[in-house]
Amino acid sequence: MTTLDTLHEKWMKNPAYAAEHGALEAEFKIAAAVIDARTKAGLTQQQLAQRMETKQAFVARLEGGNQNTTIKTLERLATATGLKLTIAFEPASPLMQTH
Repeated sequence: MTTLDTLHEKWMKNPAYAAEHGALEAEFKIAAAVIDARTKAGLTQQQLAQRMETKQAFVARLEGGNQNTTIKTLERLATATGLKLTIAFEPASPLMQTH
């Protein structure tokens, strides 16, 4: 049986796939962070939605990367999960760093 990770590794060898994946990396990271925050708080999507005063479908879209979001929404999510929102900029690559 082929796992999703195995398929992803295979597909990443395709330059077009790798480029598209890279273009969506920020969305993937946000979705993963939303899932991580919710699960670490021990909440279901429905419970998180109630705390955020929104609908479960909205939380599902956030977790699926299918929802554009705002900093205000991410702050509401952080508060609902007992966390603090932190945003950081990182170098794109070691070659882009200046001294």
